[in-house]
Amino acid sequence: MIDKINIAAPQVFSKPNVQQKTASSVQTEFSHFLKDAINNVNESQKNSDIMTEKLIKGENVDLHQVMIASQKASVSLQATLQIRNKVIEAYQEIMRMQV
Repeated sequence: MIDKINIAAPQVFSKPNVQQKTASSVQTEFSHFLKDAINNVNESQKNSDIMTEKLIKGENVDLHQVMIASQKASVSLQATLQIRNKVIEAYQEIMRMQV
């Protein structure tokens, strides 16, 4: 037998538990995200420099590993610069908007 459907059931029509975020919490989350991303780019640059120095000193480092680290650092820096340029361009476009 089919059970009767209770249309007024609160669990069916209740809103999902959505976490409310304040502007300051979103701002701090974004600043932490941005800081972490820049730190990751910096770490890849440092790693590339360390491996290059080891290669120059004649330590036991494979040339292809040095080149891979160098290219990773270069690509991450270029991506960061492109993202920065897009953000600045979007900001300028918003500032040109008339209210």
